[in-house]
Amino acid sequence: MDNPAPNPSLDRLLRHMAWANAALIDGLAALPDAALGLASPRNEWPVARILAHLVTAASRYAARLEGVPRPPEAAVPVTTRELTALAARCAAIDARLRVAGAQPEGLAAYADADVDDVPRARSTVVGQAIHHATEHRAQIAGALATNGMDAIDLDALDLWAYGEAEGLGV
Repeated sequence: MDNPAPNPSLDRLLRHMAWANAALIDGLAALPDAALGLASPRNEWPVARILAHLVTAASRYAARLEGVPRPPEAAVPVTTRELTALAARCAAIDARLRVAGAQPEGLAAYADADVDDVPRARSTVVGQAIHHATEHRAQIAGALATNGMDAIDLDALDLWAYGEAEGLGV
């Protein structure tokens, strides 16, 4: 895959996503193992399963954009010590999404696509990757808060906070 000059706005959104994902996992790693098993009412997925899904989906968005086969699902962490490996995997995937996001528009499909798989516009896949990660970061924060753990401050993970962390201001 060639490395064309990225669109500065899109690249910043992808950098923010990677930063927010890393901050989320760092925040979770500081919690007791029991926090990984917390869920919101009427949601069968606990924090650990949502996080594994976030990473799995990101890897599949990257694979679709790269035209390679779908990767396997990320293992659901049982302890916060396991988050170090998951954080490294997530960072590598987020880096792949940044490269893929710089590619020209066109259709993206898995190399192992079956007849039911619909090729998607690259911009749709990149946009979905960003929004999907945001949605699940919020879902994780909500599951924790519902159970009395206000451990993930979503305002500290927004684009304003990223701008400050990046040194670009708000």
